[in-house]
This record gives sequence, structure tokens and C-alpha cells, in this order.
Amino acid sequence: MVRTPLSPEERRRGERFGALLRRARGERSMVEVAAAAGVSAETLRKIETGRAPTPSFFTVAALAAALGVSLDALAAACAEPEGDDQALSA
Repeated sequence: MVRTPLSPEERRRGERFGALLRRARGERSMVEVAAAAGVSAETLRKIETGRAPTPSFFTVAALAAALGVSLDALAAACAEPEGDDQALSA
């Protein structure tokens, strides 16, 4: 099966999501958060850098739980224009 290429907006959304995860991770190491979420550090690295802009729902849910962030807050913050992450702190 051939995967449809991502649109520029989908790529930007993935980059925003990665940036949100980096901010939510704060001082915690990538390895620590990845282990708590049950994903590899390489998977988290790819998501945070935007190289994996469409992670699976279960990966996102596990990362949200490991970071103590609600899925609603992540979704809302990810939909906002870059730099507006007020929903993440709500």
C-alpha cells in the first residue's frame, strides 16, 4: 500500500506537536519519558523533531499519560498557530 504524501499543513502540525512534547517534557530526559510511555527513545526523538508527524493514537495517548498532559490539551494546543500553547497549560 502506498502512503499518500502529507500536506504542508500536516507536516507543520507534526512539527507543532513535536515542539509541544519537548516543552511538556521540560527537564526530563528523552529516555526517561520514552520508557515511561513504553516507546523507544528513537520514536520519541522522531516525533519531537517532526520526522514522524503522524504518530499512532496509542503512542500519543501513552506520551500524554507519561507527561501528565491531557489528550484534549494536546489536541487543542496542536491545532493552534505556532507559538500559542496556552491550551497546554490549561
